[in-house]
Amino acid sequence: MDVKDFKSNDEIAWCPGCGNFGILNAVKKTLVRLGKPPKDILLVSGIGQAAKLPHYVRCNCFNGLHGRALPVAAAAKIANRNLTVLVTTGDGDCYGEGGNHLIHNIRRNTDITVIVHDNQIYGLTKGQASPTTDPGYVTKIQMEGVILDPLHPLEMAIALGAGFVARGYSLDIEHLSWLILEGIKHKGFSLIDVLQPCVSFNKKNTYEWYTRRVYKINDDSSYNPEDKIAAYKNAHEWGERIPIGIIYRAEKETYEEKKGLTQMPPLVEEQIEDIDIKGILNEFAY
Repeated sequence: MDVKDFKSNDEIAWCPGCGNFGILNAVKKTLVRLGKPPKDILLVSGIGQAAKLPHYVRCNCFNGLHGRALPVAAAAKIANRNLTVLVTTGDGDCYGEGGNHLIHNIRRNTDITVIVHDNQIYGLTKGQASPTTDPGYVTKIQMEGVILDPLHPLEMAIALGAGFVARGYSLDIEHLSWLILEGIKHKGFSLIDVLQPCVSFNKKNTYEWYTRRVYKINDDSSYNPEDKIAAYKNAHEWGERIPIGIIYRAEKETYEEKKGLTQMPPLVEEQIEDIDIKGILNEFAY
């Protein structure tokens, strides 16, 4: 496979300099390394700037409703476990509108990889605070500054028992591509939160701001991502230093294994028979 095999003809509608470009390039690099043809890959998204990414990759694509990407992705994987299923979503789409689906798909541990473009702002709807916006940040809606504490998605995911929890940085495409590939290879639910500068509406969390702070936690050979307590502590670190890399990793049974689906043919291979449902419909007739 080559990057050109995944090239879409759709015109990209992101702002020049948007952090989403780095994520797009990382996803394409990952798919090349994965070695699967486009027909065996599904990208699912909801609504938002991040949700446009599947349009720019040549493979199967499903655009769902705002915050509703995860149910579609889980259903697709359950129906056809031979698909590589990726979700591309934003901090508002996934942690706001889709928060309930995130919680329960972590619990189910369906074998999908969720890539969250976390720019700490709502970009598509022009700059109001998202669940991850830093306190005090002033927007056109929060004119006196954000008063709510931010959601901490990595801490939440670890506490809920997610088996693969990571953070990437959209400017470091090579490192992010490695993280996504590791997330795909992980058997079970994988969450990758990506620091993604929004050049139009977030003037605090810029490329310069992130670059001064991020460090690769897996470069420290003493760090054990299977240590849940240490992982939780590092997921909490934010401010002058921000770790990127695989924060937590643990093997556990997937939803498909618990239900015995791995011992059965994929649902998409089942033969569909013609069934006359007139009799059933007549039972509901007045």
